[in-house]
Amino acid sequence: MSVETAVIKDSDKKLSEKIEAMRAGGKIMAQIFDELREYVEVGMTGKEIDAWVAKKIVELGAGIAYYEPEVNFPGAICISVNNELIHGTPKNVVLEEGDKVSFDLVIKYRGYYTDAAFTMVLGEPTAMQKRLLKYTEMALYKGIEEVRPGARLGDVGYAVQKCLEAGKLGVIRNYVGHGIGVEMHMPPEVPNFGRRGSGQMLRVGDTICIEPMSSLGKPDTVVVEGEDDGWTVCLKDGSIGAHFEHTILVTEDGYEILTQAG
Repeated sequence: MSVETAVIKDSDKKLSEKIEAMRAGGKIMAQIFDELREYVEVGMTGKEIDAWVAKKIVELGAGIAYYEPEVNFPGAICISVNNELIHGTPKNVVLEEGDKVSFDLVIKYRGYYTDAAFTMVLGEPTAMQKRLLKYTEMALYKGIEEVRPGARLGDVGYAVQKCLEAGKLGVIRNYVGHGIGVEMHMPPEVPNFGRRGSGQMLRVGDTICIEPMSSLGKPDTVVVEGEDDGWTVCLKDGSIGAHFEHTILVTEDGYEILTQAG
């Protein structure tokens, strides 16, 4: 066996290990989110939900990625309420009827990370909330549909942007998706806007996070500062934002959503 052949076989083995570990981690993520949707209700606090998520991650044999020293986030899951867009710290504030809540979670399993997010409204959403959630989630899947070997990240961003704009939503530009695998955040960046035919080309075996973020108002954001925060990203104009995300594997014939149930 030549040195070159040995390197190829070793690379193939590592890619196979990565894919199987991330598939398994993605199934754990999907189970947590399915149960979380049923668990959350009016009257709970972010702290209560965070404790439930932390316990569930451990029960299912995964690691709490946000607890790792290099992250040092004050919770197991990001919980962003109303004008909080992303990275919301779990708080002792009681959730009320009509609140928009976004959940963003990263777990580690067998040395690899998976990342996903979803947004919901407690109780019956308003017409504007329905539009916000509908088009932001739709934008996620429009972006995913562009994924295949040889596609460009500009194709993905273009599809996401056009869908968000069709819903008359603000397109967040200063926070983007990313590569993922042995680290939580890896190159390349995966913007929610773009131009077809531009950006990095996708290859079989790549794993990326596509995560549309939107607003009902302007897309400008600000980070909440202070001893108890420094994480929570809010919309400057006080409008409501949404966030949906999946971890995606580029396959030979297109894509596989790793963090989706079923």
